[in-house]
Amino acid sequence: MIPQIKRIHHVAYRCRDAKETVDWYERVMGMRYTTAFAEDKVPSTGEDDPYMHVFLDCGGGNVLAFFELPNQPEMGKDPNTPAWVQHIAFEVEDEAALQAAKAHLEAEGVDVLGPTYHGIFRSIYFFDPNGHRLELACNIGTAEQYAELADLAPVMLEEWSQTKRAPRHAEWLHKDPATA
Repeated sequence: MIPQIKRIHHVAYRCRDAKETVDWYERVMGMRYTTAFAEDKVPSTGEDDPYMHVFLDCGGGNVLAFFELPNQPEMGKDPNTPAWVQHIAFEVEDEAALQAAKAHLEAEGVDVLGPTYHGIFRSIYFFDPNGHRLELACNIGTAEQYAELADLAPVMLEEWSQTKRAPRHAEWLHKDPATA
């Protein structure tokens, strides 16, 4: 039977320092620290590998978690994947909330890129203290635009699969009305 997914239970990433990470996400992102597990042995594998696993409430039933692994080599990144690819995106209410978040982040000393126009949403991008790229996005699309993109998704995927070039079936996605 195909699993009936209700939601993402949590997404877990590695961190350099669990306390620093929790403090940053509470202060800078407004998330609430809810739970921690600390073990000397990994429950799923039985390996002797002490860890701290912390959980933060992102709102809407979403949970972001981190592992601190003091006995493992220092965190690294995939050298073959650009820094802009792997990221966590969080939704904010609207463009005013996006601008307010940008001002808050910059006041906290965080370098922020954007807002960037994506046709149906605008985003800002920045990094957490562990080097994970984060995105805050607000939806700006219309019901008609979302419906058009849903209809075009299979066509675009098929074209991409064959050509490995960006299909331009929804050209309006690439024209920011704010700069027109």
